[in-house]
Amino acid sequence: MILIAYDGSEDSKSAIAHAGTLFPNQRAVVLTVWQRFVDTMARAGAGLAVVVDYDEIDENAEQVATDRAAEGAELAQRAGFDAEPRAAMVQSTVAAAIITEASELEADAIVIGTRGLTGVKSVLLGSTSHGVVQHADRPVMVIPSPKAVAARAKHHAHHVEENRNRHLQA
Repeated sequence: MILIAYDGSEDSKSAIAHAGTLFPNQRAVVLTVWQRFVDTMARAGAGLAVVVDYDEIDENAEQVATDRAAEGAELAQRAGFDAEPRAAMVQSTVAAAIITEASELEADAIVIGTRGLTGVKSVLLGSTSHGVVQHADRPVMVIPSPKAVAARAKHHAHHVEENRNRHLQA
């Protein structure tokens, strides 16, 4: 069974489609994680001067995650997986939640997309895929963002052309 992390982004949709070509007819659980509002605010360092119904916000966040996981499972089924949705609450980090769910489900592997952030953006926003790769106890397949793939392909094609020209001149 493959655990597929899904957040609804175009990059995670692309990861599902690509994984479907690599793991046809496999059983999959499509996981979307959500975080309690109070934890989100604590991480952001924000305080509220108004009264907030945390339970209602959390119920809504859980429902959004459940709906998003169902959307991802539907995409996975179209990609050839025998897929089911799953939503889980973040206890510490998104990466840790993904790893914990993979362990509980005894997943054979984890599939996760990446946005291809580099430099300052990567440092400031962190990298869930990097955290999963660094701490997982099972194989992890990271599927890069289609935009990152296109940019890298263009970069590599340029270098291939340069090398070809150097060899022709030699």
